[in-house]
Amino acid sequence: MKKSTKLVNAGKKESMAAINTINPPLHRASTVMFDSYADMLKANKGEFDGVEYGTYGLAAQKAFEAAMIELEGAYGCKTFQSGIAAISMVLMAYTKQGDHILICDNVYGPTRHFCNGFLAKYGVKAEFLPSDADAGVADYIRKNTALLFMESPGSNTLEIQDVPAIAKICKEKGVVSVIDNTWATPLYFNPFEHGVDVSIQSCTKYITGHSDILLGSVSTNEQSWASFEKCCGLFEVFAPQEDCYQALRGLRTLKVRLKAHEDSAFEIAKWLEDHAMVEGVIHPAMESHPQHDLWKRDFKGSSGLFSFTLKEEYEDVDHSRFMDNLELFGLGYSWGGYKSLITGGKFQRTNTFGYEGKTIFRLSIGLEDAEDLKADLAQGLERLKG
Repeated sequence: MKKSTKLVNAGKKESMAAINTINPPLHRASTVMFDSYADMLKANKGEFDGVEYGTYGLAAQKAFEAAMIELEGAYGCKTFQSGIAAISMVLMAYTKQGDHILICDNVYGPTRHFCNGFLAKYGVKAEFLPSDADAGVADYIRKNTALLFMESPGSNTLEIQDVPAIAKICKEKGVVSVIDNTWATPLYFNPFEHGVDVSIQSCTKYITGHSDILLGSVSTNEQSWASFEKCCGLFEVFAPQEDCYQALRGLRTLKVRLKAHEDSAFEIAKWLEDHAMVEGVIHPAMESHPQHDLWKRDFKGSSGLFSFTLKEEYEDVDHSRFMDNLELFGLGYSWGGYKSLITGGKFQRTNTFGYEGKTIFRLSIGLEDAEDLKADLAQGLERLKG
């Protein structure tokens, strides 16, 4: 055998040897070889049960998806390159030209942009529901309504929808119910237990937990799986193996981390509620939250993300005295990582809402000590008086 042939085939036997590790192996592959021609024939007919190509998902992706199925009690799960990639695929999979969809007004900004921009070009009409939607959604459903999209709580203004009531109406009307469940994670809110058809996670946030991975997941019930899987196949959807591996590793410690985020966030929220400069704290686990009773009924806990407003409304540029002088809070998008973050801004909604014209400061409480974070916020707020 020539050396060139040996180079091509060297190490193959050793690489196929089973090694019993705790975590799944990392594969980097486009081609996946069949064990037999019979299997290849099955693949040609769409009857092969295994992985026939790298875009079908390799070991780390399959392991992460299996873990999410178990965690959520779902029928199937697919992983994506980011949260918005997951959201976009859901919106495409369940709609067609001429459809009408209902979107809760407090959704993630890029979700709104995708509906008003991309979907609108293909004849899908999006209508925006009040952020605190409940059984009243029945009045918005038309004959051509295909999908209803919730985000509960919303990731900036944190309104909660009556998810069980909405899901029940959707089932009666033949509308696919979808929820972005990133805030609570499946540990603190399980959409399928409340009748939802499709659950989305931005795994970038709490599931990976370290602000270094972009990843999204979509899980569905049995009824909704086939059409979603088919759409994913058309787009050859897959996620980077290293990112799936890290997400699976993050999933193992989610319970411990989320509890730490929850405890610190609630402590800081209570402290802010008593601060002389703060008008209101927007945290679903606090009794002052407008939908606190819904949170208490449906959720098993709260996460580290909440918002607050100030009594005095400053000019945007003046907020720099507060934001730029924080030492422990980073100014950056996303949330759910170990480092605390802050954002600030005003939001516009299609429907009227309680914070119109108000600057909302959103905190993602990380894993720093709560007393240190309170001290940092205190000194930052103090600078606004100058």
